[in-house]
Amino acid sequence: QVQLVESGGGLVQAGGSLRLSCAASGRTFSNYVMGWFRQAPGKERELVAAIILSGGRRSYADSVKDRFSISRDNAKSTAYLQMNNPKPEDTAVYYCAAVSGYSTYRRAEEYTYWGQGTQVTVSS
Repeated sequence: QVQLVESGGGLVQAGGSLRLSCAASGRTFSNYVMGWFRQAPGKERELVAAIILSGGRRSYADSVKDRFSISRDNAKSTAYLQMNNPKPEDTAVYYCAAVSGYSTYRRAEEYTYWGQGTQVTVSS
């Protein structure tokens, strides 16, 4: 079992910045692909970004490319999502997820473990 706890959400102004953290426990963190997803009211959960075990390959949704950055610190068992220049349309509950594998999986159903989510609200 892997337990994931997100933190860092809150209210941010458009054009500002925010960093989300996802602390993992329970298994060897470096064995898991990590993903950040988000879900806005009335919408499906969608991938924001994913990062493979070593951090050498990353994948992003087109809507956040060049604004958001995913990273991981395997020594701290923590994944991060740096949100720069957020827009009101980025408002959602953000979830981190983990799966044992070797690719930057893009579908929610491919991930095994999930955090409880953290709300991010971007004001205009």
